[in-house]
Amino acid sequence: MINRRKLIKLSAASVFAPTIISSGALGQSSAWPNRPVSIVIPFTPGGGADTIARLVAQKMTEVLGQQFIVESKPGAGGNLAAQYIARSAPDGYTMFLAGDHHATNNHLNPNLTYDAVKDFEPVSLVVQYPIAMAIPANSPFKTLADFIARAKAEPGKLTYGSPGHGAVPHLSAELFVRAANIKMTNVPYRGAAPGIQDLIPGRIDSFWNNVAPMLPLTNEGKLRMLGVTTAKRSPMVPDLPAIGETLPGYDVTGWYALFVPAKTPKDIIQKMYTAVKAAKEDATFRKRLEDQAMIVICGTPDELGKFHKDELAKWGPLIKAAGLEQKS
Repeated sequence: MINRRKLIKLSAASVFAPTIISSGALGQSSAWPNRPVSIVIPFTPGGGADTIARLVAQKMTEVLGQQFIVESKPGAGGNLAAQYIARSAPDGYTMFLAGDHHATNNHLNPNLTYDAVKDFEPVSLVVQYPIAMAIPANSPFKTLADFIARAKAEPGKLTYGSPGHGAVPHLSAELFVRAANIKMTNVPYRGAAPGIQDLIPGRIDSFWNNVAPMLPLTNEGKLRMLGVTTAKRSPMVPDLPAIGETLPGYDVTGWYALFVPAKTPKDIIQKMYTAVKAAKEDATFRKRLEDQAMIVICGTPDELGKFHKDELAKWGPLIKAAGLEQKS
């Protein structure tokens, strides 16, 4: 039989038990990181995502005194890596360097096993970069207006290529077609290299891709860029007109940002952001990325959360209107 004194003790224990558990969890958070942290990238090593992740990992290692390592999980346009992160423990030891695909894949593939918003917590927008529209060096078009005029005169004759179905360069071209009220023929490629190889001799009329890999070819006279997709001219290529100068309201930027699994403790996320912010203030860090035509941002978790939702809202209607969704 439980007497009154024992009942009081049991009641007190039940009241204070959650506090004891919570204190333990907080202790683990405050000790973070006490073992290596993985930064997962959705592409193979050697590309832009790999470079960004390694620079971020190096700086976070310096700031937080624990090793940050880059782990590559390529496949399915970034979906394999995203699915892996969504299913990872929310303990701060698995981070995700996601690209702009993290705002388009939910619209492109209705059968995804994760939600780009609900299954992730934002940490920081790291960089943004412009996409460019390039044409062969011997193309007759001197300006964007020239190109649009020909496209209107001969609907569907001019072609455009991009490095991947549903990727932001592809969507940049689709948005351009609708903003200019023209018709063009899409020539899909798997990667930038084969598309640029077809662009140089004029087998396609235009190619849309990140500025960085096309800038050396432009300087060598092998191709020409007609415009960047940002609303204003990019400081990376200040002499190149913005498409928005010809088509007001047109604005597209590529980006990379850091996310973690949903329910990761807020104090851990704040420590992560503080370390990324320190990277932005590092002149060497900025220079390494600016040399690749990237603009270092390093915004707050709340700023990334809003930006990500705005990107999701921006691309959904376009993907649906263009019929780019993967069929079930």
